[in-house]
Amino acid sequence: MKQAPDFNLADQDGKMHSLADYSSKWLVLYFYPKDNTPGCTTEACNFRDARADIEMLAAVVGVSKDSVASHKRFSEKYHLNFTLLSDPDHKVIEAYDSWKPKKFMGKEFLGTVRNTYIINPAGKIVKEYIGVDPKIHAEQIIADLKQLQTAGK
Repeated sequence: MKQAPDFNLADQDGKMHSLADYSSKWLVLYFYPKDNTPGCTTEACNFRDARADIEMLAAVVGVSKDSVASHKRFSEKYHLNFTLLSDPDHKVIEAYDSWKPKKFMGKEFLGTVRNTYIINPAGKIVKEYIGVDPKIHAEQIIADLKQLQTAGK
């Protein structure tokens, strides 16, 4: 288990959040490419719909390089019930190894990849998901959180 990199980013309401704000709690920190795109909307809505099951186990926080204003519109449009953090300089995204080369329509560029990290109350990364499937990811998270918490990780 490695220490989760710290962050200090604004949410969709402009409020600052840091890793320390989640100490003594389990945290699901997920990175996604862009607000209002099909895969990212599916993933966010699945987290929204699973919130009752997840919130008993952990806080959910999404991170992308979109602006605070973009996050606000995205959150309101889809009635998201969790925190979205804006990382326009992608420094936190890079710290979590989620800024990678991507290809789209034959062009290669650097961008955010869809990764998720479960961080335990001690601030350690206890589970990593690299390149997740947004359709089933919330279900995976719930099952793994229950298993990790039962195992006392």
